[in-house]
Amino acid sequence: MPKKPRHVAAPGKSCHVEWIFAPDDVARIRFAFSPIWELVVSLRALRDPARHSLHLPWVRAVRPRLAGVDLSELFALVPLQGYLVDFLTPTPETPMPDFAADLERVRRTSPERAAEEASWLTGTDPRVVERFTADPEGGVARVADTLERYWETAFAEFWPRIYGLLEADVLRRSRQLAVGGARELFSDLHPNVCWHGDRLRVTRPWDYAEPIGGDGLVLVPTAFYWPDTAVMVEPYQPMLLYPATGVGTLWDSGPPPAPGALAALLGRTRAQILTALADPATTSALARRMTLTPGAVSQHLTVLADAGLVTRRRLGREVVYRRTPMGDSLVCAS
Repeated sequence: MPKKPRHVAAPGKSCHVEWIFAPDDVARIRFAFSPIWELVVSLRALRDPARHSLHLPWVRAVRPRLAGVDLSELFALVPLQGYLVDFLTPTPETPMPDFAADLERVRRTSPERAAEEASWLTGTDPRVVERFTADPEGGVARVADTLERYWETAFAEFWPRIYGLLEADVLRRSRQLAVGGARELFSDLHPNVCWHGDRLRVTRPWDYAEPIGGDGLVLVPTAFYWPDTAVMVEPYQPMLLYPATGVGTLWDSGPPPAPGALAALLGRTRAQILTALADPATTSALARRMTLTPGAVSQHLTVLADAGLVTRRRLGREVVYRRTPMGDSLVCAS
């Protein structure tokens, strides 16, 4: 059954979502990111770019393309503020889900759940919501089709850039969790988030407190929900959405500049790659950021690794590269 609707607290009352962790639950913390989360919450930036000025370059690029796309039903289900229907943004099931898999999960939403979640909306067009709740099965199919068109028209070509930012954050945070544990991880995740004893507290406009249980907590960095946090609770897997590091650089064009002396020493492309490794990254993430083929980036990384400037480490199916202390020294000195 869908979760019970949340009641917004009275002004001035401090409310929290609180998850209680057993010892084994900390070991089940995992990271993921979600293309459909980014797509759905980007609707708010599209409607109100003044409140999401970081994404103005993207808004200016995509608005002309969307003149023939009817987004009114999506806008009703994703109001500018407050609650948005959860079935459009399910908790990621895998560390790096793709959009097609995400969209299929939306299409499989039960009509009962979709209708109940839509009934909790406030501050949106009631006529559109009434149409949706009168035929939720048809409504789910319509909004899924619209999401697919929106993705293809305004988002797919930008996803590699967003992906690279989110991937870099996951790699950095995963290392932080491995080295310092949950206390260090949550100490600077967001001002709304606090780890205390065996509990994780997130400031929200409603109260909730339950054991984390089940499959643990999923931590999801976001670019388009910046600078806020969001949570998912039962019947979905517990999830905490938090702002990714470096969102302010997301729409900077091109690769990072290569300092002149470093470029003269290593060559411009290798210097750019070494500079870009301020945070660990995979070959594919670097290729997207540098606008190069993965094969070309791999060749440059091999040379840098042979020179002792970068090191590689396998993380699941990916190989992650990071600068060595010698590489750090070269970048800083230049």
